[in-house]
Amino acid sequence: MKSILVTVVPEEMKVAILEDDKLSSIEVERATHSHLVGNIYKGQVQNVLPGMQAAFVDIGTGKNAFMYIGDGMPADMKQALPKTQKIHIGQQIPVQIIKDAIGSKGPRATTHITLPGRHVVLLPTAAYIGMSRRIEDEAERTRLHDIAAKICPQGMGLIIRTVAAGASEEALREDVEYLAKLWHSLLSRFKMKSKGANLLYRDADLIIRIVRDNLTAEVTEMLIDDQAVYQRVHDFVKLLSPELVEKIRYYDAKEPLFKAYGLDEELASLGSRTVELESGGFLVIDKTEALTVIDVNTGKYTGSTNLGETVYATNQEAAEEIMRQLRLRDIGGIIIVDFIDMEKEAQKENLLAHLRNLARLDPTKTNIVDITSLGLVEITRKKSRQNLDSIIYSECPVCHGRGRVESPETVSIRIAADIRRMEHKSHAEDGYEIEVHETVAEELRHNQLLMNLAAEFAMDIKVTAAPGMHPENYSILQQN
Repeated sequence: MKSILVTVVPEEMKVAILEDDKLSSIEVERATHSHLVGNIYKGQVQNVLPGMQAAFVDIGTGKNAFMYIGDGMPADMKQALPKTQKIHIGQQIPVQIIKDAIGSKGPRATTHITLPGRHVVLLPTAAYIGMSRRIEDEAERTRLHDIAAKICPQGMGLIIRTVAAGASEEALREDVEYLAKLWHSLLSRFKMKSKGANLLYRDADLIIRIVRDNLTAEVTEMLIDDQAVYQRVHDFVKLLSPELVEKIRYYDAKEPLFKAYGLDEELASLGSRTVELESGGFLVIDKTEALTVIDVNTGKYTGSTNLGETVYATNQEAAEEIMRQLRLRDIGGIIIVDFIDMEKEAQKENLLAHLRNLARLDPTKTNIVDITSLGLVEITRKKSRQNLDSIIYSECPVCHGRGRVESPETVSIRIAADIRRMEHKSHAEDGYEIEVHETVAEELRHNQLLMNLAAEFAMDIKVTAAPGMHPENYSILQQN
């Protein structure tokens, strides 16, 4: 059982996908945070780095896109474009964004263009045929491959999407013909003389992507709480897949859609480091610049047989929740999981097999690498768009992203050191007034530090609490 819930306000759109009444993925798109992934630009090369086999390309969005070029463009691309030399500064080339700008890093671009349709993805610059790994029936894979070989434009390639399973040759042919025309149209626009970079093709917005990629026969219902968006989806599906129109429903109840399905609380919990498991165990998720680390703990779970079985059961449950959290939080890049140590090799192999089976259900390419000598499981997951965390949250202005601040005792010691430096320059006969955060004021009032300092320099020290002050900041003034 699979449901798609769409809630819309003028500022943002949120789409939740539920599988067996359990949230499996969430996407948010805001008017102020437009995604670039999938867009195709007429870019202009600004800089080439031969040592890194990379280039920076101006795409007209303010931040140059980073692109690996190797020996240059694909062979098919070279034939399609007027210039055949290696990429050089000032050259104009069509590029597609494959990764959004994240933090200080600009977007990632490629010359290997892909154009997604309902049933297939057209590869104008790569002549091969691929197939979704989620189509498992061998007879169906063979049928689709034969159709793809027949309808694929010469010199181009195709990837058969999951939704194509059971589709007719006519449906696939219509998809391919439309995408081929789109590609030739983009090439014509690219060849038109123009200065600088410009947008050639904008990928579909969130709601159309969800319909294109997720609305299949497996979906029991798609609820939308905005009349205009509902009508747009209804008309689009009526043209695209008329048999699915009856699954689209307008939600007009008084209770907000996400609240009615209990999603508001679950979405709020996605910002937490800790994830509770039903058995009583828990996960701790920490992110760094290079990777994400997930620690598995038994917590309150004590099991009912022996320690080995308790650990194995916890790890199996944790594996399912970890793969779910990767999708929910859209965590990409390198992920290291510290499962609870297991002594039996068979249990380790079973756990890896379980993780790999779960990874196949993830629409985003996920690879379970192996268990290291230290018992850590390595996972890689493709990262392209800005994830939920980067859209909803910003760096903490108090700790500046460290996740912690100096303790009141540490700040107190820094204050004492500053007063000593000031006293060595000139003595304050009337003493000092110190303004600090209330937690530091409490620390100073209860320890002997200021009393010792006042006795050391024969002066008075007054402490004032300032609740709005940063916990690590303070001011020291000489009293008059």
